[in-house]
Amino acid sequence: MSSSYPALTVLTFWPLLAALLLALCPKDVHVRAVSLVASLIECALAIPLLRFQGGESGFQFLEKIDWVPAWGLSYTMGVDGISIFMVWLSVFTLPVCVLCSWTYIGQRVKEFHVCLLLMTMACVGVFSALDLVLFYFFWEALLIPMYLLIAVWGGDEKRYASIKFFIYTLAGSTLLLVAIVALRIQGGTFSIPELMKTDFGFTFQYWVFLAFFIAFAIKVPMFPFHTWLPAAHVQAPSAGSVILAAVLLKMGTYGFLRFSLPMTPAASAHFAPLMIAISIASILYGGLVALGQSDIKKLIAYSSVAHMGFVTLGIFVFSVQGAQGALFQMLNHGIITGALFCMIGAVYERSHSREIAKNQGLGKFLPCFMFFFGLFGFASFGFPGTNGFVGEFLVLAAAFKFKTVVGILCVPGALLAAAYILKLTLRMAWAEPSSADGKGWKDLKKKEWVYLALPAALVIYLGLSPSGFLSYVTPTLESAIADFDSRKGGAGKAAAPGVAAAPAAPAAPPLSAAGGMETGLSGALRERSPLPRGETPAFDSFPSESAAAFADRLTRPITE
Repeated sequence: MSSSYPALTVLTFWPLLAALLLALCPKDVHVRAVSLVASLIECALAIPLLRFQGGESGFQFLEKIDWVPAWGLSYTMGVDGISIFMVWLSVFTLPVCVLCSWTYIGQRVKEFHVCLLLMTMACVGVFSALDLVLFYFFWEALLIPMYLLIAVWGGDEKRYASIKFFIYTLAGSTLLLVAIVALRIQGGTFSIPELMKTDFGFTFQYWVFLAFFIAFAIKVPMFPFHTWLPAAHVQAPSAGSVILAAVLLKMGTYGFLRFSLPMTPAASAHFAPLMIAISIASILYGGLVALGQSDIKKLIAYSSVAHMGFVTLGIFVFSVQGAQGALFQMLNHGIITGALFCMIGAVYERSHSREIAKNQGLGKFLPCFMFFFGLFGFASFGFPGTNGFVGEFLVLAAAFKFKTVVGILCVPGALLAAAYILKLTLRMAWAEPSSADGKGWKDLKKKEWVYLALPAALVIYLGLSPSGFLSYVTPTLESAIADFDSRKGGAGKAAAPGVAAAPAAPAAPPLSAAGGMETGLSGALRERSPLPRGETPAFDSFPSESAAAFADRLTRPITE
C-alpha cells in the first residue's frame, strides 16, 4: 500500500525540524515545553499509520524517490508487520523521555532535548528505511546523540561508559558497512526488498552473515558482546536508559529478522546451533549476574541481556511461533524496561541513590509508586496476565517444539528472572527503611502518573488480549518463515554474478499449520566428518559430534 501523503518521511524528519526550533527558545522552561509539544505532535503524526493493513504481508506506506540514480541509490521508505510496532514504540517513547527528564536534567537543557529529538528521528528512520545506504545513515546517526547523552549528562564514570559504547558500536557499524558494500557488489542493488529475494552462493552468505552477526549482536547485545551495556545504562541519564532499553537494543534483533534470515538463509541455518547456544548463554548469564546486583539500575540492565536472549532464541528456532514470540518480546521489553528505568530515575531524584539498601521499605511511604513498580516487575519476569508472559511463553513453546533440550535449558532463565525481580520488589516494598528520610518523600507526581499510566495499561491490555498484535505481525512472519524455509537449502540455485553455485542441501520438512516443524528438523549435523567442499549444509539442530570437532568445522574456511 502506498499513499500520496508521505507519512513516514514526515514522522522521521519532524523531530529534526523541532530540534531546529529549540534554537529559538531562550529559557530552559520554554525548551521543555516546546520539546513536550513537539513530542506530542510526533505522536499525532503517527495516527495515519493506524491504516496499516494487518492482513497483508508486504510493505505498506511506500515512498520512493531517486536519490543518486548513477549509484543506484533511492530514498525508499516503508513498513511491514515486523517494523510497524517498532516505529510506534520509537515515537511514543519520546514524550516519556521528555517528561521523565523534566526535573532530572538541570544543565545544558536545550542540548539535551536536541539529542532526544535527533535520536527519535534516527530510530524511526532505521525501522522505516528500505534502502541499505539510507538504513546505514540512520543507524550511524544514532551513535553521536547517544554518546553525548552518556558523556555529557551521565554519572561519575560517564567518560569510561561513553567511550566503551562508542568503540563497541563503531566496530559493529564498520562490519555492517562491509556487508552492505558486498551486497551491492554481488546483488547489484541497495534495495532491501530486492536483496531479500536474491539468492547468493553459500560462501558469500557465510561471510556476510558473520559481518551481520557481529554488528547486530553488539547492538542487542548478546553474550559475550554485552559488556558495554551495564556501564552505559548505569551512567546514562534516565531518558538515555529508556531510549537505550526501549528502542536501541531492538535494532539488533530487527537486523536479524530483516537482513540475516532473508538475505543469508543458508548461512543462518548453518549458524543456528551457535546462535541458539549464545542465546541460552545470554539468558542464563544475564539472570545469574542480575541476581547478585545491589544497584537497581545495574540489575535491570543485566536483565535486559537475559530478555533479549529470549528474542534471539525465538528468531533462530525458525518457526512462526518463535518469531511471533520474539517480536512480541521486543515490544514488551521496550514497554516494561523503559518504564522501569523511568521509575529508577524517579526514585533516584528522591533518595539520590540507586542502591537497593538505600531504597527499602518504600511501600510505607510511596504506595502508588510501588504499585507501578510491582506491576512492571511482575511483567518483566512473565507473570500470567501481563504482556511479558505472552512473549516469553511463545518463545519457550517454540523452543520445546524445536528441540526439547533447548526448552529445558531456558527454564532456569525464567526462574532466575522471577528470583531477582521478587527479591528486588520485596525489599523495596516491605523491608525496613534504611532511614526515616523517606517519610518526607512525596508519592507519584502528576507527570509521573502521566508517563506511567500508558505503559501500565499496555502491560495489562497486551497480556490479556494479545490477538490484536498477533493479527498484525503474523502474515508478515508466516511469509518470511515460509520464504526462509524454501531457500535455506538452495544457496547456489541462483547465485549472484561472480559467485559460484553451490549444490543444494536436502529440503527440510515443511512447516505445520501451527508454525512449528512437523517432524523436527532432521538430518542436521549427523556426520562426524567435515562436509565436502562446496556442499551447502542445512544445520537445524545441535551437533552430535564433540564440541571441539564442531567448533573446528564451524570456523574452518568454506570455499565453493
